[in-house]
Amino acid sequence: MSFAALAFIAVPGCDDDSESIFEGEEYRTFSDNMRELWSDHVYWTRNVITNIIDDLPGTTEAVNRLLLNQEDIGDAIKPYYGDANGEALTTLLREHITTAADLLTAAKAGDTPAFNAANAAWYANADEIATFLNTANPEFFPLAHMKTMMKEHLDLTLEEATARLQGNFAADVAAFDKIFEQIMEMADMLSEGIANQFPEKF
Repeated sequence: MSFAALAFIAVPGCDDDSESIFEGEEYRTFSDNMRELWSDHVYWTRNVITNIIDDLPGTTEAVNRLLLNQEDIGDAIKPYYGDANGEALTTLLREHITTAADLLTAAKAGDTPAFNAANAAWYANADEIATFLNTANPEFFPLAHMKTMMKEHLDLTLEEATARLQGNFAADVAAFDKIFEQIMEMADMLSEGIANQFPEKF
């Protein structure tokens, strides 16, 4: 069952007019854009993982493109939560990326203390992102659910990177398939939650 369907069950007084939010062109465009932004997030993350682990050229350019994606995601919520909150989300997401890069670098170097420190910081940042989203939309972004979604994203990304580092390319590919499916669920949850919170904008 989709997040939207759960929302209609959970909120008393929902009627057919509420459901029409998800059928309109405004929502479809917004939802498609959110999916594109988060698919870019995992595609460019995969590019960076491959570049760092395989010592490929273009790592700096790939990281910069991935960081730009975090700005795009922050910009996407500004019409609903304001410029300051959009910038705050971008800051948190950029930390998510830079900490992941530190983690990958430490893993490749076999630097266990540095890896453990980066890993702890990475998961703490994920909780901060979940808390930020819950604060912005407490009714439709439940904190426990947001923390679970973010943890799943990190767990799967770590699985992908570990498989790549170990040269297990079949597992690497399989992990990315799971990452993409999970991030599409997360993108849809965000779109549906925003539309439920601001139905007048859709």
